[in-house]
Amino acid sequence: MTAAKKQLAPRDNGAPDHMKMLHPAMEKNYGKWKRHDKIRPGVLKYTAESGDAIFVVRAGSPRTLSVNKIRQICDIADRFCEGHVRFTTRNNLELVVTDEKDVDPLINEITSVLGFPIGGTGHSISNMLHTQGWMHCNLPGTDAAGAVKALMDVLHEEFTREDLPHRVKLSTSCCQINCGGQADIAINLQHHHPPKIDHGTVQQCELPKVVGICPAAAIRPMNVDGKSSLEVVEEKCMYCGACHGQCPSMEIRDPDTDSLAIWVGGKSASTRGGPSFMKLAAFGLPNNPPRWPEVADAVRRILDAYRNGAREYERIGEWIERVGWKNFFEETGFEFTKYHIDSYRFARTTFNTSSHVRL
Repeated sequence: MTAAKKQLAPRDNGAPDHMKMLHPAMEKNYGKWKRHDKIRPGVLKYTAESGDAIFVVRAGSPRTLSVNKIRQICDIADRFCEGHVRFTTRNNLELVVTDEKDVDPLINEITSVLGFPIGGTGHSISNMLHTQGWMHCNLPGTDAAGAVKALMDVLHEEFTREDLPHRVKLSTSCCQINCGGQADIAINLQHHHPPKIDHGTVQQCELPKVVGICPAAAIRPMNVDGKSSLEVVEEKCMYCGACHGQCPSMEIRDPDTDSLAIWVGGKSASTRGGPSFMKLAAFGLPNNPPRWPEVADAVRRILDAYRNGAREYERIGEWIERVGWKNFFEETGFEFTKYHIDSYRFARTTFNTSSHVRL
């Protein structure tokens, strides 16, 4: 029994022990940090009760990295950071040094060798949180990673400066399920018709699971040519695509009709007004790779209006609630349509919808 136990691989399920991955200075002062200061865009200083200090340099990464690029990152971490490196949830690269004189040489290595910009701290835009896209997901209608690259090329200066009223978090989702989550500005794919069912191959799917996964109860079983199949009640379907993720025979993606929408005002922080859900700002934008110019223009219009009209420390949603949605549409130039009025039939019983006109 003892020999058999020794042959077993270590358990790798569940969250790893993060303490094993901390920089030695962070582990030593864990839970005893006294303050943090913004030294300049992309550089933070953390001071512990013991008097120890660490300097964190943040850089934006494209997330999709080659093995060669990862080796370059690890080489820099070995030379400057005692072999420690971390990626944030928004794909920022963070490297820690304990001596301030190492900050400038580290930044030079990051910008010259890796080609990554320094920033993403303070009152700037964050690196974008995004879903997997064509590379890793089975149901995207657009490439989230590609849209992030195109948008961050346009918004590069907003990442490296700290001159916005407050932090702006961005996300993009390649399907309408939106696992990219809430953000100040979010770009999400929208489908515009129910799934098209392939009745000849749908039997390969677990039909009860396909029926059960629909959040609007729009899918029900039926027989087609003597075989078990499914049908969609179109007036109930909200085109979310959850069924397609469960069964590829429920094809909802359509290159001719799929478009992109921009949502604003979401945040998870409990500060000031508390967490908030996003609301629709613009829709029907072309899903136009590889640069998505219409989306970049719309995001730029929101940022310009926010910079000119918000008070310091107001997040985008808080600014809109103060000035009113009427003024938001006037300042950004977006058209207000019937689709900005939430008439979903379960609006009164859900937290993320409302029957009120959002003006």
